[in-house]
Amino acid sequence: MTKSGFEPVHIVVLIVALVVAVLEIAALWRALTKASRPGWGAIIPIYNLYLWLKVAGRPGWWLALYLIPGVNVIVHLVVSLDIARSFDKGTMFGIGLWLLPWIGVPVLGFGSARYVGANPTA
Repeated sequence: MTKSGFEPVHIVVLIVALVVAVLEIAALWRALTKASRPGWGAIIPIYNLYLWLKVAGRPGWWLALYLIPGVNVIVHLVVSLDIARSFDKGTMFGIGLWLLPWIGVPVLGFGSARYVGANPTA
């Protein structure tokens, strides 16, 4: 171990994690902007989830459902499917967004996806 307490591999892992975090924030910012929501909301914890619910067409009180263990998994699946529908993507994309959000959100933010409006009942 070096005197600073960090091995070179730790520094590399930290740098990679920071790059991924910045890319994810930028992707969410772009996706929110496409949906006519404030992009800066991507950097505010909890508020970004509230905005994501609004993009999905769900009421803000659903935020409370994310606090209930087990229920939050189902709620997040429903919201992911609604987000996919809101960006004119299919059910499989919604499931992918639920399981692999670090891939799905950049596809929405940086890709050619267009926000078509929230319609959770469709």
